[in-house]
Amino acid sequence: MTETAIADLSRRSVLRAGVNLGNILLVTGQSTNGDPKGISPDMAATIANQLGVKVEYITYATPGAVADAADRDEWDIALIANEPKRAEKIAFCSAYVEIEATYLVRAGAPFKVVSDVDTPGVSIAVSARAAYDLYLSRKLKHATLHRAEGLSGAFDLFLNKKLDALAGLAPALIDNAKTEQGLVVLGGCYTSVQQAIGTQFGKVALNNFVERVIGEALVTGFVTELIEKHGVTGKLQAVGL
Repeated sequence: MTETAIADLSRRSVLRAGVNLGNILLVTGQSTNGDPKGISPDMAATIANQLGVKVEYITYATPGAVADAADRDEWDIALIANEPKRAEKIAFCSAYVEIEATYLVRAGAPFKVVSDVDTPGVSIAVSARAAYDLYLSRKLKHATLHRAEGLSGAFDLFLNKKLDALAGLAPALIDNAKTEQGLVVLGGCYTSVQQAIGTQFGKVALNNFVERVIGEALVTGFVTELIEKHGVTGKLQAVGL
């Protein structure tokens, strides 16, 4: 399996890993050589190590940019959340971690649970093309989404335009709530974002190899070890736990 998987790489000696720098739970820092540090980079390095090749990180500011690069053959594997729209151009393997998504609202807002937010006239700020943006674009029936670049841009939009809610990953919203008075994060979630790894279509051997590595990483507890190593325990969890 290893040799056929290596044959699927654009350069047989290097695994190019497309990494989304915008997810601060999965990319938590930078090495002295400039490489990203975190759960996603470590998963990519593990796959490369088991293939017996070097890893090269191809970094992007947003997950949408990672997905767009599938058409340009810039990476061999992409480490972003699995979403139906993205799956039109990326062959996703199983998810390895999941992160709950909810809303940040102002104290005193008439929202008690996440389902209350989908109401006529409600305006929601969201990071453009994030997994939860794609999800809400499919599921919302009444509320209106207002998009900005990245979560920080969406947070600024929420504050400056006095929108009703900010959609995002729960841990990041909790951090946002600490920066301004009168903000609260709604309990519960409208979706659990499935962080996965994908390949280009047609790279069947590589896809199967990545699927095997993910499965082993979950069964052996390696993913949980990475969560602890990078200080994000309680903010996300390994799939299946």
